[in-house]
Amino acid sequence: MSKRALLIVLDSVGVGALPDAYKYGDEGSNTLKHIAENTDLNLPNLASLGLGHIENTGIEKAKNVIGSYGRMAENSPGKDTTTGHWEIAGLTLSSPFPTFPNGFPASFMKEFEKAIGTKTFGNKVASGTKILDELGEEHIKTGYPIVYTSADSVFQIAANEEIIPLEKLYEMCNIARNMLKDDMAVARVIARPFVGKKSGGFTRTGARRDFSLTPTGDTMLDVLKANCFDVLAVGKIDDIFSKKGITDSNHAAGNKACIEATKEYLIRDFNGLCFVNLVDFDMLYGHRRDVEGYARALEYFDNELPKLLDLLNDGDLLIITADHGCDPTHKGTDHTREYVPLLSYMKGKNYSNNLGTRTTFADVAATICEYFGLDERFKAVSFLKEMEGNK
Repeated sequence: MSKRALLIVLDSVGVGALPDAYKYGDEGSNTLKHIAENTDLNLPNLASLGLGHIENTGIEKAKNVIGSYGRMAENSPGKDTTTGHWEIAGLTLSSPFPTFPNGFPASFMKEFEKAIGTKTFGNKVASGTKILDELGEEHIKTGYPIVYTSADSVFQIAANEEIIPLEKLYEMCNIARNMLKDDMAVARVIARPFVGKKSGGFTRTGARRDFSLTPTGDTMLDVLKANCFDVLAVGKIDDIFSKKGITDSNHAAGNKACIEATKEYLIRDFNGLCFVNLVDFDMLYGHRRDVEGYARALEYFDNELPKLLDLLNDGDLLIITADHGCDPTHKGTDHTREYVPLLSYMKGKNYSNNLGTRTTFADVAATICEYFGLDERFKAVSFLKEMEGNK
C-alpha cells in the first residue's frame, strides 16, 4: 500500500518577525497579520487546520481544529526562496548567498556581455515591474537584455519575447549561471520574459524560469529517491533544487495551475512526496505590495483546500508552510525575515496538537523522513509523534 505526503509551500506567507529581523531591516514585519488587519480576510479552512491558533497571525481561532499547528524559525541566514526551501528539505546553510546592492562588478558584466554577444542595460537593484517601464522601450529599440538584481541573491535577465526568443533568453541565463561561481554564486539566475510595446503596458509572462544553484548537499528529496519513493515537484520546485532528487515534475506557472497540477498527481496516485510551491503570493502580491490582491489569493487557496483534502487517502500526510515573509505593508519591495506557519494534518486521524515554535525549517524534512520509515533526521526534530500527542 502506498504512503503519500503532500508538502505545500505558501510562498512568502510569514507570520511575524524573527528575533534577528533587525539585522535585515525587517523589525515589526508580519505578512499574514498585517493582511488580516487591512482587509476582510476570511480563511475558514486554514483556520480549521489550526492557523488561528498560531501565535500572532491575526486569524480567528476555529473551535473545531482537525490539524496540528505551530510556527518555524529559519536557522539559515538570509530570507530568500532558495535558502528557505533548502532548509525545509533538510539542508541548512551556514552563510548567506551573496547579494549585490550596487549591481554586479563591471569586470563581470564585461565578460558576460562578451559571452552572450550583446551589451546589456540596467545592472542595478530594481523592482521587476518598474525597471520594465524604465528600460523596456530602449530594450525594444536596441535588443539589449535588461539585467537587474534585488535585495535577494538573484541575477535577473528581462527580455521582450518578440525581441529575444525564450530559448535565447534561457541560453543567456544558463551562461550566467555557469559564470556566477565562488564568491559570486548567487542563489538564482531568473529569466524574466515580458510582452508589450510601450512603457506602462509591459506585462511579465508565465514563461519565467529559475536557474538555481545545485544543492550543496543531500536533502530529503535525495533520501526519498534513493529509497525508491516518488518525488514529485509542482511549480518552481524543480528549478529551486536543480531537479536534484526529483523523479517527476510539472512546471506549472501560477497558483491556479499549480493547484490543478497537484490535484492531477493526487488523482494519479503515487508512493512518496508531492512538493508544491505556490508562487503568486510572493511574486504577484508581496513584492508588489498589493495587500488586497494577497488577501484574495489566500482566500482562493483556502477555497481550494477542501478539494485537496478530499483527494488524500487515509493516512496521507499534509504539511503546509512557507519559505520566508514578504509583508506587503512593510517598507520596500523585498522579502521579510519572519517565522513561517506550520500546519500538519493526517487524513483520517484529525490529530490536533500545538507543535510550538520550531527552531529550524528542517523539522519538516525530519518529519517526512520518519513518516516514510527512514532514519535520516538532518540534525532536526521530527514532529510526527507530537502530532499524535506523544512527545
